[in-house]
Amino acid sequence: MHRPDICVIDLSWWSEGRESRERLASAVDRSLRASGFLLVRGHGLDPQLPVRLRAAARAFFALPAEVKARYAQQDRRGGWFGRGQVSTAASEGTVTPPDLKESWAAAFETRTARTELLPARWPAHVPLLRPYVTEFADHMRALSDTLLQIMATALGQPEDFFTRHTTRPNGNVLINWYPPRHTTGPARPGQFRIGAHTDFGLLTLLDRQNGQGGLQVHDDATGWQDAPWQPGTLTLNIGDLMQRWSGDRWHSGRHRVLPPPPEAPAEELTSLVYFHTCAPDIRITSLPAVTGHRPYETVLAGDWLHDKLRTISP
Repeated sequence: MHRPDICVIDLSWWSEGRESRERLASAVDRSLRASGFLLVRGHGLDPQLPVRLRAAARAFFALPAEVKARYAQQDRRGGWFGRGQVSTAASEGTVTPPDLKESWAAAFETRTARTELLPARWPAHVPLLRPYVTEFADHMRALSDTLLQIMATALGQPEDFFTRHTTRPNGNVLINWYPPRHTTGPARPGQFRIGAHTDFGLLTLLDRQNGQGGLQVHDDATGWQDAPWQPGTLTLNIGDLMQRWSGDRWHSGRHRVLPPPPEAPAEELTSLVYFHTCAPDIRITSLPAVTGHRPYETVLAGDWLHDKLRTISP
């Protein structure tokens, strides 16, 4: 079913003068108020980069489990984690079987003037994984800051209202591989590729593949519906910290990824995800009622994210 409340925006409007900027900011505000989601064109991502990154990631996920285990995630500082290790719906307090996915995670860390992308150890078996993840992360970080400038404008704030707090790299790349049904077997009751949840940070950018067992978004009036998809677009959704910061003017979009479909037992998908947030020591205080709708208790960004992540992968 089509979701008319999820707008398609073109970032080229941002450089076309005041009228185009206002039109873009208005579309962003309208879509985030209605659904918390957007589709983004004009993002400047080399269309071949996701192709190359998926190929490298799939080469890694195809390795024997005992080899992948050498690169297992430790202390949430990046690396591999397999099926059975994450139950995303637990962030909502829902008890479900583990998500039917494997993932590779990487995160920016800034120490003094030096920035590095964790984990420190990358698979020697797939040497191209690290440079492709790094290129993807760098582009998505810059793109996210542009989007935050547009979002600040949509709220009637100075362009750097959000980005003054993202000068130190604070982003995470997550590559999610959703194996086919003939690998996973039938999903257990209540089991999904990713269970229902909202994201935790400021915004999420997603380069996804369309499929029958793909992304769905939730609407209180109509329930679950397939997320819109258009070739060449990125999917944006805001997270809980942005909802809090906007004082509930915008809503973090609830979503899930369907289990492997029985009617397409060979379907496998790979999603490339970038999570953007502010420095961990930033205090998130809701905007006043003239902009937002209700205040939240002030939280420290890093503590908020740490507590949320602990609920899904203890």
